[in-house]
Amino acid sequence: MIQILVNWLKEVGSQIELLLAVLARLTAIPERRALIADQLYQTGIKVLHVVLLVGLFIGMIVALQTGLELSRFGQQDQIGTIVALTICREMGPFVTSVILAATVGSALAAELGTMAVSEELAALEVMSIDRVRFLVMPRVVSVAVMCPLLTILCDTIGIIGGGFIAESQLNVGLALYYDSAIDALQDTDFLLNLPKDVYSGLIKSFIFGVVVATISCAAGLQATAGAMGVGNATRKAVRDSIIAIIVANYFMSWLFFQA
Repeated sequence: MIQILVNWLKEVGSQIELLLAVLARLTAIPERRALIADQLYQTGIKVLHVVLLVGLFIGMIVALQTGLELSRFGQQDQIGTIVALTICREMGPFVTSVILAATVGSALAAELGTMAVSEELAALEVMSIDRVRFLVMPRVVSVAVMCPLLTILCDTIGIIGGGFIAESQLNVGLALYYDSAIDALQDTDFLLNLPKDVYSGLIKSFIFGVVVATISCAAGLQATAGAMGVGNATRKAVRDSIIAIIVANYFMSWLFFQA
C-alpha cells in the first residue's frame, strides 16, 4: 500500500514538473506557431461534431429528466433556468473535457508514446533539442485554448437541445424557455462583467484542458516496452485525466459557489 502511494506521488510529481517546464517555455509560442495551429485543428475541428452531438443530447436529457419532475408540481416553466445553469456551470465543461480526454488525450499519449518506444525522443536529446519546447508545449497550449472554445459551443447547443424538448415534450413555449435561460445567466460578477455561471465554466474548462494535455503528454513520454507500453500509456492517460477532471471539478465548484 505504501509503495502504491509512493509511486502515485512520483507520478503526480513528474506531471507537475512537466507542467512547470511547459509554463517556463511559453515564450517559445511564436516559434512553434505552425505546430500549435496544426494541434488546434486536431484538437478542435476534428472533434467538433462529437462535442456538438453529445452536447445536444446532454441538454435534451437534462431538460427531459428535470422537466418531468417539475411538471408534477406545475413548475415546468422553470426548465430553461435549470438547463442553462446546469449546462453552463457543470455539464458543458465536464462533457467537453471528457470528450477531449478520450479523443485528443489518448492521441497525444499514443503519439508521444510511439516516439518514446521508437527512440525518437532519445534522438532529440542527442541533438540537444528540448523535447518539452519542441513537442509538449504546443500540445498543451492547443488543448488549453480549444477546451473553453468547444465548451461555449457545447453550452449553446445544449441549451438549444433543451429548448427542443421543452417545447415538444413539456409544452413550454420557446420564448418562455429562452427568456428564463437568459435571465438565469444575467448574474454578472466582478470578472470582465460576465455572468458568473458562464465564466466559472470557462475557467473550469481551461484548467481541465491543461490537466488533460499535461497528463496525456506525461504518460506518452514515460511509455516503455514497445506496442504494449504505448497501449498502457494511452489507457493510463484517459483514466487519469478523467479522474483528475472529476476531482478538480469538485474543488473548483466549491471555490466558485461556496467559498
